[in-house]
Amino acid sequence: MSKNLKELEQEEEELSRAVRSSAQQIWQAGLGAFAKAQAEGGREFTRLVRDGSELQKRARQVEDATDTVARKAERASRRSSGSWGKLEQVFEERVARALATIGVPAPGEMEALSRRVDALERLVAELSGGRARPAAKKAAARKPAARGAKAPTPDDGGQ
Repeated sequence: MSKNLKELEQEEEELSRAVRSSAQQIWQAGLGAFAKAQAEGGREFTRLVRDGSELQKRARQVEDATDTVARKAERASRRSSGSWGKLEQVFEERVARALATIGVPAPGEMEALSRRVDALERLVAELSGGRARPAAKKAAARKPAARGAKAPTPDDGGQ
């Protein structure tokens, strides 16, 4: 979409340059024609005025086309600004569905599971007569193991 806008902007810029160049040439031709008309007479001057009118009509058509392109580019720009948010939302929903399809748990599910494990640990501690691990060891057990370090296991008491 942005390529189309860039292309429209480039076309508009080229068209604008062409209009400016054409206007400059018309002005110069008009001055030359005026000088020639003064030298050769009224008949030639009348023909040049007619030719100048035709060129002026063409220049207006080019200017109108430039304005039309600019308006359409602006309209397209306004339309596309709202659709990016919708596209992003659709993409996120599809990724979430794909992850759910292959069994990857959502962040909310992981949080719920963590709360459930915490509750089970408290229950086990109560049932075992208060011989629960201290909070510092519990927190350390949840952190990822340092590089090269062995992760604590239930067999070695978490040490």
